Amino acid sequence: MSGAGTRTAVAAVTGVLLAAGACARSDRWSPETLGGAVVIPSVAEPALRLTDTRGHPYDFRAATRGRIALLYFGYTHCPDVCPLQMANVAGALRRLPVRVRDQIAVVFVTVDSARDGPQRLRAWLDQFDSSFVGLTGSLAAINAYQAGTHVLAASAPQPDGHGGYTMGHSAAVLAFTRDDTAHVAFPAGVTPDGWVAGLRRLVRLGPPPVAMRPHPPG
Repeated sequence: MSGAGTRTAVAAVTGVLLAAGACARSDRWSPETLGGAVVIPSVAEPALRLTDTRGHPYDFRAATRGRIALLYFGYTHCPDVCPLQMANVAGALRRLPVRVRDQIAVVFVTVDSARDGPQRLRAWLDQFDSSFVGLTGSLAAINAYQAGTHVLAASAPQPDGHGGYTMGHSAAVLAFTRDDTAHVAFPAGVTPDGWVAGLRRLVRLGPPPVAMRPHPPG
């Protein structure tokens, strides 16, 4: 995603996130406390079941249980925001103590499975951190998961003028805490220091206030 596509997606996502965060700015879950993270309407962890880069089924809930899980929807041909977000996460993890880093799982879901085969996806993620999990699946399934997590669904491919194509998508990294809920997200533009502070505090924080948790269905 580049140019206007990037700006549109970022604005659409961060506008919703910031609006929701305004009422919680005075407590420990505020954007200031979390080092630049933005409070969002609480989102229950999705029952996300896709395929990892080894060709094995991956159950997001089961695989990340008890850890802070960072979930991002993007694609490897993205010229700007995707590599920036992954580089920021990887850089922050390298600055954290091992005991903190081991409590964080990073999961990247491609919205471009047509080009992001297992080998390409694995090689691309390894440029940032070999522990990052890469998942693939049909665009319809992935968009359904995005809708369930209040993330802007990926747009249809648009020609890039060079024989390829780009895709609009969300720039936000969702952070699921140990209560299997996302209370915060890291939009594009969070500083490296903000990432470090935010991840450190997410690992250290206990469960958030009841008022911030998602209501059960029905």
